[in-house]
Amino acid sequence: MKSVKEVATESKIIDKLQGYPVCTKLVKILFADAQLQEMQDYANNVSIKRLGYNDHGPVHMRQVAINAIKMLKILNECGIKTSIEKEEIGTFEDSLCAVIIAGLMHDLGMMTGRQDHELMSVILSAPIIDRTLLKLFPNDIHKRVIIKSLATEAIIGHMSSRKIHSLEAGIILIADGCDMTKGRARIPLAIHNTPKVGDIHKYSANAITRVYIHKGEKKPVRIDIEMSSEVGFFQIEEVLLTKVNSSPAKEYIELFAGVSGQENKCYL
Repeated sequence: MKSVKEVATESKIIDKLQGYPVCTKLVKILFADAQLQEMQDYANNVSIKRLGYNDHGPVHMRQVAINAIKMLKILNECGIKTSIEKEEIGTFEDSLCAVIIAGLMHDLGMMTGRQDHELMSVILSAPIIDRTLLKLFPNDIHKRVIIKSLATEAIIGHMSSRKIHSLEAGIILIADGCDMTKGRARIPLAIHNTPKVGDIHKYSANAITRVYIHKGEKKPVRIDIEMSSEVGFFQIEEVLLTKVNSSPAKEYIELFAGVSGQENKCYL
């Protein structure tokens, strides 16, 4: 059974894809995929219960997909082409398909543990991507190859430990870093009381109250982050900023953050 938050997030995704019928069909196929759901659930079990990390399950993966859709649509509205559009080998909707797939599958590798989980995500997601794209494009091997390749690059590059080159993969990198609000840390903070290395990530995420992605003033995409205490700056400077600086989409991003009631700090 899916949680209320999962269902609500799925509805938001479908709403944001109005006007993109292929993408809408894609997410409906993926949301109905029982194996993908079980894999997302198990990845979260390993992340939270076994390792004591933040949420890396179905809610997180859906939120990353939403973040990526928001940013990619803003760039499109500003006249900025995706990599495959520039290269004239695909459409904007193809790019959207790729980031949706990557968003919903990038952390499947947490099923086996944290180390090199992005590599395991590529392996575990491959058969799901293949069968899903075959349903979408049964007679178009070109689209199947292009979209799978982009999604794979985005999945393997989401930890900023490997060089990525497409705008699409760069968007997933940032979209992943933007899911840092206190909801991600709520469960691990409640069930793990013994101090351990890495706890700063949970406590800093717990200080983030809101992440708002919208059109920018000087650059196309603006990310505003509100926090309840200064410990949240760790999450921004050590996680999100690292991802933004490694992203091919960096030139299109402006980033502001601050404690509620205080002046925001401009990072980009």
